[in-house]
Amino acid sequence: MNSWLEQLERELDARLSAFLRNNPVQDNLFSEQHLRDRAGALQRQRQQLQSEAKQQRQQLLRLADDVRGWRSRVDRAKAAGADDLAKRAEQHLSSLMNQGRALWADLEDLGRRFNEVERQLDELVQQRQTPSPSRLEKDWALFEAEQELEQLRRDAGLT
Repeated sequence: MNSWLEQLERELDARLSAFLRNNPVQDNLFSEQHLRDRAGALQRQRQQLQSEAKQQRQQLLRLADDVRGWRSRVDRAKAAGADDLAKRAEQHLSSLMNQGRALWADLEDLGRRFNEVERQLDELVQQRQTPSPSRLEKDWALFEAEQELEQLRRDAGLT
């Protein structure tokens, strides 16, 4: 059944490609819609990454407060001579610090992903501003077809 579905998909792709080759206007519309859809998806991904980064920063701030509080507890326990309590508090402090390092690494990863999305958005903007040679060829073919149609109308006395 999988091969049947793959065969159907190939056939539909081939028909769509043939249709778009024979209809440059539709091909342009299809390409433009694809670019708009891609830009929309990237903008949603960008917003999601910004939201995640904001949450991570808030977590880091809360964790920093916890670290300060536990540092103070460690110092108080040591000053009071409660070495066992100070040791357990230091272990907890170490665990909090490890969580902080992990959050920083996650935040850096979010930053890299955000930069990649920004780069892709910039590329899409460039693609929209710079017509590709194939698009230029299609636009030129459409222009020539319109010119020929206009000439045929004039020759037939329809204009």
